[in-house]
Parts: sequence; structure tokens; C-alpha cells
Amino acid sequence: MKRAVTRVQKTKKALTILSISALVVSLTSCNGGGDLADGYGNFEATETTVSAEANGKILFLNIEEGSLLQNNDVVGVIDTTQLSLKRDQLKAAKQTIYSKSTNVLSQREILREELKVALNDKERIESLIKENAATQKQLDDIQGKVRILQQQIKSVETQNVPIINEVKGIEVQIEQIEDQIAKSIVKSPLDGTVLVKYAEPGEVAVFGRPLFKMANLDEMELRVYISETQLPNIKIGQQVTVKIDDADSMRSYEGSVSWISTSAEFTPKIIQTKEERVNLVYAVKIKVKNDGSLKIGMPAEMWISN
Repeated sequence: MKRAVTRVQKTKKALTILSISALVVSLTSCNGGGDLADGYGNFEATETTVSAEANGKILFLNIEEGSLLQNNDVVGVIDTTQLSLKRDQLKAAKQTIYSKSTNVLSQREILREELKVALNDKERIESLIKENAATQKQLDDIQGKVRILQQQIKSVETQNVPIINEVKGIEVQIEQIEDQIAKSIVKSPLDGTVLVKYAEPGEVAVFGRPLFKMANLDEMELRVYISETQLPNIKIGQQVTVKIDDADSMRSYEGSVSWISTSAEFTPKIIQTKEERVNLVYAVKIKVKNDGSLKIGMPAEMWISN
């Protein structure tokens, strides 16, 4: 892992020096004759660092630098043994609480049957009173029994509410565990190429630890710097020509301007002459379809079509 990080740092340092050198050439020659390019720069790509979303031992990480991945490809797994055990424990607790709720509901059903019988008796006594075949006391007694049963049913249902809430709380915990288990499966977030691998199987991953870096290299971006006098000649969406070295000649690509900086910036401080230190430049990004020859950091030239 340390060798990979050191290699990335050296590469970034080399690319910075290369960009500065190309920028010096651009600033000193872009206003020259028609045989000079209108801008110089290096290719970039949007890099995505995939980090661990769970803690545990890395069981496998099936990638290498240069591997081509598709979106949602499973490339690794972090140990989920403890999470699975915790989920099983919560499911068992949920069943235990469910059994309490079942007993409460059984009591409620018994009381409902008794209430049903009492209501039938009440209707019968009311009919008998109309025929002077029953007393008012009998009606009062049955009405009292109905009220008692109704209160008992409400009391039982009240006892069941906290049980149901407890079950819901456990279900939420189970969903959280299942989400953590799902995040223990390492997937590719996009179609692209693995640039750097930071971890190996057997190592311990912690939340947020980088596992690998990747980028989609099907379309590259060339970042160039242009002078203020060139700015009116370039617009977003404009088609330009991009050239790279190809043996003893140059290879050309079609490019499209995708972004123009809204503010000027000074040339790098490493440029020592007074005239170059006060020069202002504008950054421009150009999208170029990659046929497999374009690499991150590769120098290129931009030619504005007349």
C-alpha cells in the first residue's frame, strides 16, 4: 500500500512539473505564427475513490490496477459474521415479543366473545321488559356487565400498544443491520478503470478507509490555459482540434469545449521573469473521446478551428 501511495505522489509531482513546463511554452508562443498551437495542457479524468462503508476483515478484493469494471460489479466483501449474529439475535427477540402480543390478543378475543353474549342477553331482556316478562334490575345488571367487558377490552388493547411499539423498534434495528451487511459488499460505483489499489485481502477495513481509486477513461478532459486575448475566440460547446505526439508526427482528435473558467489566475510562482509573473491566464476544459491511446497526465495541444 505504501509503495502504491508513493508511486501516486511521484506521478502527481511529475505531472505538476510537466504542466508548468507546457504552460511556459504556451505563454511564450501562443501569440506567434499559425504553426503554433493555441493552448497546451494535460489530460485529466474524474477520479472516484471507493472507501469502506463497514468495519471488519477484508475477505476478498478481486481487483488489480488496470482492471475494467462495470457499474455495480461486486469486487470485494468485508466480514459480516458479527452483523449476521446480531441480526439473528434481534429476530429471536422479535419472536419472543410477538408471543407476548399473541397472549394479549387472545385475552382480547375471549372478552369480545363474552361481550357478544352479553349484548345478546341485553337485547333479549329489553324485549322481555316490553312484554312485562323481565325486571328493570335484570336489565341494569346486564348493562353493567356490558360496560365492564368493554372497559376490559380497552385495557387489554392498551397493554398491547407498547408491545407493538417494541416490535417496531426491533424491526428498525434489523433493517439497520441489513443495511450494514449490504454495505459490507464492495461494488464498483461506475463503469471505469482501476487506477490505484490501496488495500489487500486479509487487512482490516474501517469505515472511510480508501480501498481503491477508479475513473471512467472513455472520455477524457484536456485542461489547457489560454491568454486573455484568446478568450473571445473560444466558447462552451465549440469544436476544437486536440493533438498528441505520435512517433514522428501528431495524432489529431476532435474535442468540445466543456468549461471555461470565470476568473483569471496568475501563472505559477515558479516562473521567475517579471513579465511572466504578471500574466493572467484562463483555464479551459475540453472533452475528448478516448480511443485507448489517451492517458491521465498525457500532454496535448489545443488548436482552435478557424
